[in-house]
Amino acid sequence: MDFGLVLQTDPPASAVVGLMRRAERNGFRYGWTFDSAVLWQEPFVIYSRILEHTTKMTVGPMVTNPGTRTWEVTASTFATLNDMYGNRTVCGIGRGDSAMRVAGRKPNTLARLGEAMDVIRDLAEGREADVDGQRLRLPWVKNGKLPVWMAAYGPKALALAGEKADGFILQLADPFLTEWMVKAVRKAAADAGRDPASITICVAAPAYVGDDLPHAREQCRWFGGMVGNHVADLVSRYGEHSGLVPEALTEYIKARQGYDYSHHGRTGNPDTAFVPDEIVDRFCLLGPPQAHIEKLKALRELGVDQFALYAMHDAREAAIDAYGRHIIPALR
Repeated sequence: MDFGLVLQTDPPASAVVGLMRRAERNGFRYGWTFDSAVLWQEPFVIYSRILEHTTKMTVGPMVTNPGTRTWEVTASTFATLNDMYGNRTVCGIGRGDSAMRVAGRKPNTLARLGEAMDVIRDLAEGREADVDGQRLRLPWVKNGKLPVWMAAYGPKALALAGEKADGFILQLADPFLTEWMVKAVRKAAADAGRDPASITICVAAPAYVGDDLPHAREQCRWFGGMVGNHVADLVSRYGEHSGLVPEALTEYIKARQGYDYSHHGRTGNPDTAFVPDEIVDRFCLLGPPQAHIEKLKALRELGVDQFALYAMHDAREAAIDAYGRHIIPALR
């Protein structure tokens, strides 16, 4: 199992770079960041510094979207980093949540997302692609490689990930839901004539290492609110009891009132009081190292290839070091 570290690009950028260097020393192979231009600093600028100050780490957004940058700009940015540092990027992408909504736009359609994934990958790897009716190619790309991993929850999005993506990003660590969604992605891949085993499965969630469970829950409760945004979209689209989305995912958002993106992904978010302890425990990894190891082994048995640790809490360095000392060695 691989491990990644997920951060917000809060200033100073040097702190983000420093945490990524610490993560690489502790055995983390991927460095991810949020991508929301209004809420945080521009991640692609910071990726260049991370790549310069690490030796093997692969970096990318968790996740970008097809709407905040034109597709040829996104592809060119990835391709430039790859040319400079040797194909050490990955494109995590989704419909767009905070980046789009904070700017007053709706998330992208799945059709647009599917088209964008193909175009961005083709351009970044040196192939010609159609962009708004214009055939384009980046003539300077040589031996470029850009895996595109798609974030998804709902049935149509899971199907698209299976049909087109190189990897699937699931932003929660509940084994029951992980099994359900991984099966959906792999079935879609098989139906599309692809090898289901070729799709990398990445589970991303907060991890807090320690014995004080009440404190750990409060530090990670924001995550249930973030996931709740996507679940609310699914409920509005499919209905609460459609059978297309597991009730284990939809039940807890009934008390959800609203969401202020100024607190997005942050400890103490006042819009996450509706998230019960049970959801925090199911969606996150909390407790002493052995508890993390046991849950990660269960996820690995379900086909998870990477765990990406959200470190938006008050013990970032401690979590990175605990994973490097106790948890990563047990899963490798």
